[in-house]
Amino acid sequence: MFAYTVIVFQLLRFTRIRSSSSMGGDLTRKGKKIMTLKPVLTIAAGEWVPYTKFNEDVPEGFTIEGPMKELLNIFTKLLNFDYKLVRTADNLWGGPLPNGSWTGMLGILKRQEAELSIAPFFITPQREEVCDFTIPVYIDNQAILMIRPTLQSDVSGFLKPFTMEVWLLIVASLISMVLVMNFIVNLEHKIHGDDNGFFFSKISLWILKALTQESSEWLPTKDAGRFLVFIWLMASFVFMSCYSGILTALLTVPKVDIPINSLSDLARQTKLPWRLEAGSMMYSFFEESTEELGKKVFNEKIGTFQDCWEDRERIAAGEFAAICDTTTMMKSMSWDFSKTGKCHLYRSREKVYTNGILSVAFRTKSSYLPKANKIILTLKEAGIMDKWLRDQMANSSQCLRPPTADRTGGIQPLDFESFTGSFLLLLGGK
Repeated sequence: MFAYTVIVFQLLRFTRIRSSSSMGGDLTRKGKKIMTLKPVLTIAAGEWVPYTKFNEDVPEGFTIEGPMKELLNIFTKLLNFDYKLVRTADNLWGGPLPNGSWTGMLGILKRQEAELSIAPFFITPQREEVCDFTIPVYIDNQAILMIRPTLQSDVSGFLKPFTMEVWLLIVASLISMVLVMNFIVNLEHKIHGDDNGFFFSKISLWILKALTQESSEWLPTKDAGRFLVFIWLMASFVFMSCYSGILTALLTVPKVDIPINSLSDLARQTKLPWRLEAGSMMYSFFEESTEELGKKVFNEKIGTFQDCWEDRERIAAGEFAAICDTTTMMKSMSWDFSKTGKCHLYRSREKVYTNGILSVAFRTKSSYLPKANKIILTLKEAGIMDKWLRDQMANSSQCLRPPTADRTGGIQPLDFESFTGSFLLLLGGK
């Protein structure tokens, strides 16, 4: 509390707020104190959890909560004004229309209907044409938010220990050994004058049994054939030792298949549809994109959504994937884990948009902007802005871990589905 008081005192000294008739406050005349009214500013507000959250259970209609409300409280004290909040019906930050006008809060600022918008904005060159921005209040990234991948049994898991190339080489080795041993064993019997029996079926069955570590009563009787037996037994031992060890690890500690970890993954897959946030910077970003990937993301979306916080449960249910700012993702994960004790959301490893600058928007040539910049700078240097945001996100680190960490103990008991592929192969062999 003492540190906070010191910061406020420094802000008062730094911004040099003085009482004046234009800004409101107290006037002193002949030793008497005369109260004057503060100016009442119109401020546009939008809900963007965790930065701002609407509270509508109040007599005045609605108020906001969150870090931006704390900043607004500092503004009202140090810039000496009262305010009334307004919001757009669709909670849009705003975008341009073909006739040159703008929607949402940016439209309100462009028409000079509000002094500022307390909701933070991602700065873009297009937005800078309709309003003035403060120095950055936060830096944020955009990534993909989706349903969390889960650990699942794999019917074809018994094939996963080796790559397709290795399996093909094993099959080729098996066929080659059958042909070579059959030729050598028959040749030996001819050389020694023994009865030339038909050994092909016996040789083929022995080689297959040796590969699968099964015993066999038949063995070649001559030296060359037995030498080939020794070579194949050693090769089979190495193969089966590696295979059984890797298979056990895969069945008990399997890797989680994460189909979407980048924007290209999102556009390439077809199982999970995606949406873009209406009226957002990312909607305009993809709409104006000249790259093939950006065009594909915009053209093949299944629609828009209000915002990531509002639609967090639909995203967690797997209805669609969404491109969101990472701070809102962390807040949604924090809420999810606090409510359910589990993690149902996953954030892609690769970012879609990096180092986006978030600032407060003022109407063009606002007289309050220079002093607001000084206030923000002081709060950022003191670490207060970051503290306000951190206080909104408890328990988020739990769900930032990889999905493989969801299983406690690291070992999973084998279920029936894990053996299905092996049983089917055994049945086919019978």
